[in-house]
Amino acid sequence: MVSRREFLLASVALGAIAGSGITGGWTRAAAQQSLSEDDLLAMDDFGNVTLLHVTDIHAQLKPLYFREPSVNIGVGEVAGLPPHITGKAFLEAYGIAPGSANAYALTSVDFAALARTYGRMGGLDRVATIVNRLRAEREGKVLFLDGGDTWQGSYTANATRGADMVEAMNALSPDAMTGHWEFTYGTDRVNELIEQLDFPLLAGNIYDAEWNEPAFEAYRIFERGGARVAVLGQAFPYTPIANPRWMIPNWSFGIREEEVARNVEAARAEGADVVVLLSHNGFDVDRKLAQRVKGIDVVLSGHTHDALPEAVHVGESTLLIASGSNGKFVSRLDLDIADGAVKDFRYRLIPVFSDIIGADPDMAALIDRLRAPYEAELKRELAHTETLLYRRGNFNGTFDDLICRALIEERDAEIALSPGFRWGTSLLPGQPITVEDVHNACAMTYPEAYRSKMSGQLVKDILEDVADNLFNPDPYYQQGGDMVRVGGMGYRIDPSKPVGSRISEMTMLATGEPVDPSRDYVVAGWASVNEGTEGPPVWDVIEAHLKRHPTVDIPENRSVKVAG
Repeated sequence: MVSRREFLLASVALGAIAGSGITGGWTRAAAQQSLSEDDLLAMDDFGNVTLLHVTDIHAQLKPLYFREPSVNIGVGEVAGLPPHITGKAFLEAYGIAPGSANAYALTSVDFAALARTYGRMGGLDRVATIVNRLRAEREGKVLFLDGGDTWQGSYTANATRGADMVEAMNALSPDAMTGHWEFTYGTDRVNELIEQLDFPLLAGNIYDAEWNEPAFEAYRIFERGGARVAVLGQAFPYTPIANPRWMIPNWSFGIREEEVARNVEAARAEGADVVVLLSHNGFDVDRKLAQRVKGIDVVLSGHTHDALPEAVHVGESTLLIASGSNGKFVSRLDLDIADGAVKDFRYRLIPVFSDIIGADPDMAALIDRLRAPYEAELKRELAHTETLLYRRGNFNGTFDDLICRALIEERDAEIALSPGFRWGTSLLPGQPITVEDVHNACAMTYPEAYRSKMSGQLVKDILEDVADNLFNPDPYYQQGGDMVRVGGMGYRIDPSKPVGSRISEMTMLATGEPVDPSRDYVVAGWASVNEGTEGPPVWDVIEAHLKRHPTVDIPENRSVKVAG
């Protein structure tokens, strides 16, 4: 298929320095000499419309390290299908050479070693270079779309309550966006920031809770390359469940499949040649939605942070695109549109190697200005790590293990619970841990680190509930995060079992004793969705812990046993 051909052609260049990078035979300078911006960006001229897509940037303005998951389990009909393949299986499925630039960008295999060869990825100034170049090359044909989770996830975004990201994205100038974590700034602030946008926030699945009327513009039709392209916005449907409902009491959310179908029909009736769903549903939800709602040509998927180098075909005519997170990738989808339909396409997932792609000077200057008031605090060093610190993975992440250690020690707890957020950057062994790094893992508007008593049964119920959100065989009941991280306790999980039966063998690590369902345990956690939660912000808890332990060395977490 043409998408596979396009990807493999790009891989020839990206694989030119494969293999010996693992053993240290190639330096970063050699990697830079072997790759060029043209290798990453050049494509044959094709079609009359180009869709560019970024999603889940999580307020990351600067280049970064971000390790992809080593475990991403699919259940039911999607078991073993992309994106639920990782590591070496992912490399084999897509024909990617171990040790290559694509292997580094797309998997966790040899991540720390390859990161030292290929360097950081992302940076909004590099994304600007890509977008501006393609807009110039494809003048009048480019539609640039932002999938949301853009305004949250960093120290500066928290400090400005999203204003820094709105200014930066206005400079980047997407044609539309949708949202999720944006709503955790609260109704009033979200409305303030939307007023500052130079482009629409589309979300046809959010309604005014009192009047049961659409709260946001559902779709907009754009003219590109002689074609009319309808973009339907789909915000994260479970925002009031996964995040605090009390912050957005006047809005109701949901998948609203019937409403999506009505909007598709309405856009077609207005003369749309192509319908694009700009979605923050999560990949498996989008796959099911595309199977059930006819007339969607392209789904630009967000929320679950999946990065796939090929378009996934759903049904006879829908292309499903997954563009990763943290600014690591820009998706380019070229469409040949004629007679009111997509005739053919070319696709490339562009990896944003920040040592290869030059920084756009105007965006770089803007980023420096936005960060200047906070620069000294951002750079303040708290500790050093001897361990690769990362978050992604269905069950464990070493950065989450660090947070759990801090909660247990600083809040004098027996068990720690840390939410399985998929945002949070990575640190290589030997790097300093700065204030910015800590906030990249926990910057949010409800950061209180609580301390309470919970029965062993309640702890199990919490784990079972989160497991069902992740492993329910019906994607419409999945919320797209990872399992809550647990400190001080181990357990066994069987994702294939029904709700209420997945968690067993809960054991206190300090004593080896089984968790007693009837006994109360002191539990510390953070990011509670309950209004009025009390406790210090979690970043203060982590900083206090790092002062006691200035060298971080976290062994592989073996406390969660996964059946199968």
